[in-house]
Amino acid sequence: MPATSLADWLRSASDEALATLLRSRRDLATPPPADSTVLATRAATPGSIARACESLDTFTLAALETLLVAEADTEPVTAAHLAELLGADVRSALDLLRSRGLAWGEDDAVRIAPGAREVFGPFPAGLGGSLPSLAGADLSTALAEVGNDERGLLEALAAGPPIGQTKDAAADVALENAETPVQRLLARGLLIRRDDRTVELPRELGIALRGGVFRPGSLDEPALPTNPHRQTGVDEAAAGEAMEFLRQVESLLHAWSAQPPPVLKAGGLGVREVRKLAKDFEVEESRAVLLAELAVGAGLVADSQDSTPEWVPTTLTDSWLASAPAQRWVTLAQAWLELPRLPGLAGRKDSRDKAMAPLSEDLRRPLAPTGRRRVLDALADLGPGAGVKSTEEFVALLAWRAPRQGGRLRDEIARWTMAEAAAMGVIALGALSSAARALLDADRAGAVGSMVDALPDPVDHVLVQADLTVVAPGPLEQDLATELAAVADIESAGHATVYRVTEVSVRRALDTGRTAAELHELFRTRSATPLPQALSYLIDDVARRHGRLRGGAAGSFLRCDDEVLIAEVLGHAAARELDLRKIAPTVLISSHPLAAVMDGLRAAGFAPAAEGPDGRVLDLRPNGRRVPPRTRGRSRPVLAEPATVSPEQLSAVLTHLRAGDRAASSRRGDVVRLPRGGGADTSATLALLSRATRERREVWIGFVDSHGTASQRVVTPVRVGGGLLESAENERYPLHRITSAALVEPD
Repeated sequence: MPATSLADWLRSASDEALATLLRSRRDLATPPPADSTVLATRAATPGSIARACESLDTFTLAALETLLVAEADTEPVTAAHLAELLGADVRSALDLLRSRGLAWGEDDAVRIAPGAREVFGPFPAGLGGSLPSLAGADLSTALAEVGNDERGLLEALAAGPPIGQTKDAAADVALENAETPVQRLLARGLLIRRDDRTVELPRELGIALRGGVFRPGSLDEPALPTNPHRQTGVDEAAAGEAMEFLRQVESLLHAWSAQPPPVLKAGGLGVREVRKLAKDFEVEESRAVLLAELAVGAGLVADSQDSTPEWVPTTLTDSWLASAPAQRWVTLAQAWLELPRLPGLAGRKDSRDKAMAPLSEDLRRPLAPTGRRRVLDALADLGPGAGVKSTEEFVALLAWRAPRQGGRLRDEIARWTMAEAAAMGVIALGALSSAARALLDADRAGAVGSMVDALPDPVDHVLVQADLTVVAPGPLEQDLATELAAVADIESAGHATVYRVTEVSVRRALDTGRTAAELHELFRTRSATPLPQALSYLIDDVARRHGRLRGGAAGSFLRCDDEVLIAEVLGHAAARELDLRKIAPTVLISSHPLAAVMDGLRAAGFAPAAEGPDGRVLDLRPNGRRVPPRTRGRSRPVLAEPATVSPEQLSAVLTHLRAGDRAASSRRGDVVRLPRGGGADTSATLALLSRATRERREVWIGFVDSHGTASQRVVTPVRVGGGLLESAENERYPLHRITSAALVEPD
């Protein structure tokens, strides 16, 4: 017998079909439905239907809307009629709708739940109500008789929505007396008057004007032209972008260590700070926002949460900076995938017409990871090396595949994801990198390995130029990069970084304890070009003047073998500010910290060096402020997809469901119910259960679980005692939760 209701359809479905339904519509399984009737009721609610529709593509949604147009929510519709209305093969769409519980029945009697009409509104497919007088009429002849102005009005209403407001609908006017297009169409019976100011285009006429429920070709999946690339080429290009992004994040951390930006009173990062980042890094403001958001999202920067809060690097910064480039990139890329925020919203106006600040709670969107992963998964499906030619064509394809997903920011999220992924080296040439593909598969080790393979091999030499610039022809080995950063300043960054050696940079290197001989040796052994004489002169000249003054802690002290230089320092105005006084012909002391004395003397034109207890030069430069990493909403990991239902959970839900169906359909004898109220006599129920145990009879029971949910079961008792009913199915039921019981009568 054909199923006439969704509950009947579900009751007759296989376990595999029910498992597919529960996997695709996870809201139906929580809490486990008592039986198929409860499951059908949940599946037919407008809220659940709306959620199920979010994952449907445009064609499948159109098939569902067309079923509404055909009024399948009240009477069954054949699959052949649906195909005729859509003008396309509907078998795959119907199979998908059935698997999601959005339609049921065989091809000769397809039905849908009435709740679907609430989801799609009063005008499914943008068509109006039916006008019986037009059914079977020759509409092409009727349309040929209307004028151009009338035809234009009909076409506008056919595009949807099918209603229009007009003062011309106030009264009936004969065709010969009609003066306006609306009056003439009403007189011809081609419009429906809803009230004195509203007209509606009949469904039959709308379908005729469109050439179907939907215009031909409007439901076709958009084509996506792609460019084939070698995957190695994609990976190398992505690695280049990744290195530049890592350099900029590193620069941000160093800059905010030295001078943390303030936190706005309302939270977030100020416009001035964003513009400063963009100017310093020579990038667009959108990229500066992404850098700041990811630094915080990865836990490398946090709100200091003191009386004057600032954005300060955390203790995780030092370990991140010490990591290999591939490890650093994976940390940032993983944080981006899980970031429950939309950096692209920064600067846009909120509902109060106020600009949303970066790092503020205004940018928080918990479903952002889902939208981000949806874009990347679609790129992954294109295959290795396949790159999209146009972002807009790709956005259109994603919109076709899930038009009801993502809300009003759906297309913007796709564009932001593509731009951010390109900036970070997640994609290159429009294609997904191998490292990003591994991250999508939750293979962190594979992502690191892929990025290591893609990054160029570090170089162990530099090119020293006559103008005292030093060119690094690629990424430097870690120790060489550290040594070079100590003695030279970056002048321009990129695939070939250019450094410049100056008097200040050489003195900075000497301040860290390096000697002139060590600096000569560095350039002699690491330069692939002959050293210019000017570089040797510069190092020797700075070293000759450096460290003649030696400082220690008294608060601090200064010593110098040259009594004339001691006298010169003591006679300088800075001596009073630094509280310097002579305690010996060659020794001065101060109550100020040594670092403050060194800075003050350097500002006064001297070149002192700090020394330790053993007389060796000390590096007193601060590493920058650090705060503990914060566990806050913006850095808390978020699953990109809702948790799936495990096979064990599915099995338990199906067992629960089938047991409920069996209980509902069983023939029962006289039912013994527990009296209401506490302390009631349960002797009749216990007697019935004991009898069933002795006779090995099946018993129908009604019980309430620990969540307060009432359900029914058919069980075979094997033991009653100790406040429990134990069944042959290895289940236990507390007696105080059993509300009724009855022996199951044989068929």
